[in-house]
Amino acid sequence: MKYSTELIIDLPRDKVVELFNNEENLFKWLKGLESFDHISGTKGEEGAVSKMVVKSGKREMEMKETIMKVNLPEGINFLYEGKGVQNWNDHTFVNEGDSQTKWTQNNVFKMKGAMKIFGFLMPGMFKKQTAKHMNDFKEFAEKEGKA
Repeated sequence: MKYSTELIIDLPRDKVVELFNNEENLFKWLKGLESFDHISGTKGEEGAVSKMVVKSGKREMEMKETIMKVNLPEGINFLYEGKGVQNWNDHTFVNEGDSQTKWTQNNVFKMKGAMKIFGFLMPGMFKKQTAKHMNDFKEFAEKEGKA
């Protein structure tokens, strides 16, 4: 499954990237994030691996995040791996004038087992969740960036 989601953030790109690339900020906007622990590599650089635990309702999901490519401020690419799912997650940040940034997130999911059935039956849920996370970041960034 592949899809893209984009939105405009009312901040300059450098500020958006600064807020996005600060892992301490994850807990301020990524709803349900229980833990985010660095495992290996140099934080923020290609090859860095972290373990994250996200709770959604009564479900708890453990994911491994690997930074695949860093080309900031233009973009950053991650691979998320969990039980039955891999998600290649590419982010691009483009200046829209002096005071806005277009953030695009491209997702490619590969699923196995029960997750494959789930993804086939409910692809809209994945897109809706991505849009929610992006909007949560936008709200956080615009508030934090203008403070």
